[in-house]
Amino acid sequence: MSGSTLLSEVPAGDGPEVPRYDGIAPDAARRESAARFASVVDLIAAGELEFPLPGSGRTEARFAALQSVAEEDLCLARLVEGHVDALAILAELDGPAPAPGRRWGVWAAEPPGTTVEATRIGDGWVLSGLKPYCSGAHSCTDALVTARAADGRRLFSVAVDPQTCVPVEGSWQAVGMAGSDTPDVRFDEAPAVAVGDVESYVRRPGFPHGGIGVAACWYGGAVAVARTLRHAAGRRTDPHTDAHLGAVDVQLHAAGVLLQRAAAEIDDDPGDTRGEAHMRSLRVRAFVESVCGEVLTRVGRATGAGPLCRDLRHARNAADLAVYVRQHHGERDLAELGGLLARPGASQ
Repeated sequence: MSGSTLLSEVPAGDGPEVPRYDGIAPDAARRESAARFASVVDLIAAGELEFPLPGSGRTEARFAALQSVAEEDLCLARLVEGHVDALAILAELDGPAPAPGRRWGVWAAEPPGTTVEATRIGDGWVLSGLKPYCSGAHSCTDALVTARAADGRRLFSVAVDPQTCVPVEGSWQAVGMAGSDTPDVRFDEAPAVAVGDVESYVRRPGFPHGGIGVAACWYGGAVAVARTLRHAAGRRTDPHTDAHLGAVDVQLHAAGVLLQRAAAEIDDDPGDTRGEAHMRSLRVRAFVESVCGEVLTRVGRATGAGPLCRDLRHARNAADLAVYVRQHHGERDLAELGGLLARPGASQ
């Protein structure tokens, strides 16, 4: 799942020709990830690759499978995580059964200033408006989309039709996570099927479970970045490099144990009857995010600019991880956790 090929020698003004590499240009990275995404979905459909449902008694295996994909390619992991999360949501909310070979995304970002409106038309619904951060916009065949209806926020299943769901050109200019293909999408009376009830997408027990699945992907990305440091330490004896490697190992070990414990707790109470799932998710995501930051910093300090400048795989891993962990909302999420601890039972 790694490696890049020289596409062409392209002129840069009047100066010398410079190489352009697959995996750097956003369109090339998108095509690469889309092809791998389709292959993984086919393997899942054939039963050759398994992502057990969260709370099924095999949540640790689910997190380990997400970690494994992320260690190879974080952009691919973002697409695969969205697909298997969609399958879990459909199962939990009794949504329409997904057909084999369909590639799913979950498009639920709702930053200020962007709204998708859901309108009843006869017995069905249509969606119109702008939805930001739609991973797999050019490669997903279907998506679960949050939208505002007259009675509140709802979740809808939408077939991605280029006539009614159009990616906004130029809205995804990322270098890190370029291949995740996460532009804005404009909906124009797209036919939709309601999944669950009002607010059931965020109120279901599986919502915080899915958030920990994302953290498992971050963790896999951190493991991939740390390999560069391990290789550097193996090539020479240097106490500072060894110290950085030791510190990184401690952090990764702790994060791995925390993910295993979280998986066991989810399987012990999949329906969240004890009301612990939200706080668990906040804690796990915050810790894994902090570990990712520590790994990026220590690997960079120990190895210098060399791997970032000369090792395309490592440069992509580092850039992808730095962007992906920003799905964690930093101090906002920490403040939410602190509020839950300080004022148990209070409305957040």
